[in-house]
Amino acid sequence: MPVIIVNERAAMGEYPLVSIVTPVYNLADFIEETVQSVLNQDYPRIEYVVMDGGSTDGTLEILAKYSDRIRVISARDRGAADAVNRGFRLTSGEIFAFLHGDDLYMPGAVRTAVEYLMAHPDAGGVYGEANWITEDGQVIGRYPTRDFDPEALACECYICQPACFLRRRVFIQAGLLDPDLECAFDYDLWMRIARFARLDRIDAVLAASRMRRSNKTLGQRKRAFQEALRLVERYYGYAPFEWVYCYTAFLIDHRDQFFEPLRPSVTKLLASLPMGLWHNRRRPWRFLREWVRWWNPRSAARHWARLRQRA
Repeated sequence: MPVIIVNERAAMGEYPLVSIVTPVYNLADFIEETVQSVLNQDYPRIEYVVMDGGSTDGTLEILAKYSDRIRVISARDRGAADAVNRGFRLTSGEIFAFLHGDDLYMPGAVRTAVEYLMAHPDAGGVYGEANWITEDGQVIGRYPTRDFDPEALACECYICQPACFLRRRVFIQAGLLDPDLECAFDYDLWMRIARFARLDRIDAVLAASRMRRSNKTLGQRKRAFQEALRLVERYYGYAPFEWVYCYTAFLIDHRDQFFEPLRPSVTKLLASLPMGLWHNRRRPWRFLREWVRWWNPRSAARHWARLRQRA
């Protein structure tokens, strides 16, 4: 595959090749801005593949405008994770990232990530800060990231996917994305990588994550919660209170807990006990102890504030 030269001012051999894959399906309203956010990067060596799932809304016509700078593959797939995996196999970059068809890179994001990875060869990848944006691109908040901690991943997905760049060997060793997951395949990837590699956090805004009521995180909220619970049970053998409570709250009031913020209540807290004990059948006493701590007024306010930040 030919390399897309975004900036010809530097000699090619001085920089590692970065491969970026965008999975897209019927996102004509957003895909051009996503593509431009990649092509306008100031990094000299990027190969860019867009994997279209068979769009019928004009997405392909928009992509055709950039046919001299990107590679577009249009075919039916099993979903975004499958599309990313197939696109990855078409690339050869030492550093790999995937960017959904409605998300954006900030100016300088690729260069910032590569410079960090070149200076820290022991890091398996790097992730930065990210903004949440609306459908029309307005910033509505900051994604709640935190320093890398494998154990903390059990409680929350604190790595914003479009703001993460991985070494190719790490993505391969992790086994790529799980195509059987519809919503939480990035969360699953972080937990698998955490078993053998370190991801470093940097204090720079690298991406924007577009929040829409129809996207997978919010539009398939029940499935997203169910997948997250299965994953933490699989990798940690335990479903923490945070995930259990948020899922219980959703089942009671159906609020998406982003545009419709989480509303704590005694009813939801009480209902989370049998839910948590069922998900933690092998470790019921651990969950019971954790559940009791949430009744402590000295720490409850801090706990609830953290829960309200989750999306």
